[in-house]
Amino acid sequence: MKIVVLGGTGMIGSKVIANLTERGHEAVAASPDTGVNTVTGEGVADALRGADVVVDVTNSPSWDEQAVRHFFVTSTGNQLAAEEAGGVGHHVVLSIVGADQEPESGYLRAKVAQENVVKESGRPYTIVRSTQFCEFVRSIAEAGAEGDIIRLTNAYFQPIAADDVARLLTEAIVAPPANATIEIGGPEAIPLDELARRTLAHDGDPRTVVTDPEAPYFGAKVGERALTPGADARLGEVRFDDWLANNVPPK
Repeated sequence: MKIVVLGGTGMIGSKVIANLTERGHEAVAASPDTGVNTVTGEGVADALRGADVVVDVTNSPSWDEQAVRHFFVTSTGNQLAAEEAGGVGHHVVLSIVGADQEPESGYLRAKVAQENVVKESGRPYTIVRSTQFCEFVRSIAEAGAEGDIIRLTNAYFQPIAADDVARLLTEAIVAPPANATIEIGGPEAIPLDELARRTLAHDGDPRTVVTDPEAPYFGAKVGERALTPGADARLGEVRFDDWLANNVPPK
């Protein structure tokens, strides 16, 4: 199959490209770096021509609420219009576990709006909702930093390694359209404050993590289990401590 991965030069997209190529598919990366702008529509029709499957792992360059919503809704609409014109048979999009459980977060509301554009398009689709990546735990912890204190919620996360995200996403891509949402996640649920403590200890960082159930996550308070997947989720294999042991902190 010819599979076009929008956002295919990024962390997840590049791994998906490698997985698909190894399986013998014609995998093509499309991004602004390759002249494809899904928001303006520039290069989209040409990039998707002849594709059997289109995969969207793009992300908004801005965190402003209106800009994020505009990005996801406009980008997705442009993709789907080009796919309909070109006869693409499967649209796959990467989203976030619990996006519809946290309406206070503008970013998550925008992801839900993106999902709704896909569902309402009439095109064959699979939405893959993932839990937070292991690779982002450090930056999430930094968002709660106040001097020598890092204040974080103890809501549960189920961190998944990027390699597992790419593997499970690849399985959804090569399967027939589910016309439904599937969830993926890491193998174990751990409170965010505990994830941060383990990370700081591994990194030799002397700062103190303080548990604060009211601490926001992407600007919103989160429920204890709102960001963990359901019982039918497809789980990755890499445990957080094993991932951490093999990943040095950035300098």
